[in-house]
Amino acid sequence: MLERRFYTVAESVFSITTEKESVMDGLSNYAPFEGNGNYPLAFDISVEPFEETEKELYFNEVIEKNAPMISVYRCGKDWLFEMAPTAMQPCCAKLLATPDFSKAKLKLLENADLHFVIDTSCMLMFAFVNAAHGILEMHASVIENQGKGYLFLGKSGTGKSTHSRLWLENVPGSRLLNDDNPIVRIQDDGTVWVYGSPWSGKTPCYINRGMPVGGIVKLAQAPENRIRSCALPEAYAALYSSVSGLKMNREMYDGLHETMEKTVVSVPFYHLDCLPDADAAQLSSKTIMK
Repeated sequence: MLERRFYTVAESVFSITTEKESVMDGLSNYAPFEGNGNYPLAFDISVEPFEETEKELYFNEVIEKNAPMISVYRCGKDWLFEMAPTAMQPCCAKLLATPDFSKAKLKLLENADLHFVIDTSCMLMFAFVNAAHGILEMHASVIENQGKGYLFLGKSGTGKSTHSRLWLENVPGSRLLNDDNPIVRIQDDGTVWVYGSPWSGKTPCYINRGMPVGGIVKLAQAPENRIRSCALPEAYAALYSSVSGLKMNREMYDGLHETMEKTVVSVPFYHLDCLPDADAAQLSSKTIMK
């Protein structure tokens, strides 16, 4: 078996082992993260067939017909994930993980899209194994400016990527850190940092760098641009809807809750009603960077 090991500056190391090196061909998004790092291995995915035991449906997520479909089962104490690129397509791979998500076997089916399968498997394992360790896998777009990271949250189609692009075009010194799945981590001193990851949606932005979070903004489409600070309950709700994890699993949710709670009391949160225009970017940047 051939092993390739990856790490993020969020201090989480993972590896993929396979008999066929071709499994990782073309997955250039992992190149900036390849190496050993100096941290313990968080999880390992071995690409190999496995025999399935009796399974019981635990959770089935279908957001919309054109979005990826993930079905979660319990096989005894183990976890089984069946994945498909959309709800309209058949299952293309299965991931069997240990109870603590430290190890998993990935079975590729004939119709497997390797990029989708590897990314989905790594993202699932990363989110679940780190849930109890002060690390959140987010659904957000992130701009870095003057040594700080600014996260834009919102439902799919709200305009997170558009707002980041408007910062790049209208706010000097702005750079894109990640456009879909950044990582947020609570440091030992209690500060909140955001990091790039190998997963950035449709935008190829794979940066292995981190920085303190300067602010988090929940976006909403509106006929005019307005911004306001969020109270703690509203900030928590915005963060909750953007965090990856099995929230119906009590042990995992307890870990997510602790990290989310520390984040909302440490980082300024805002709600931005906005148009997709330069004025929205200038308003949000002047407000949260002041």
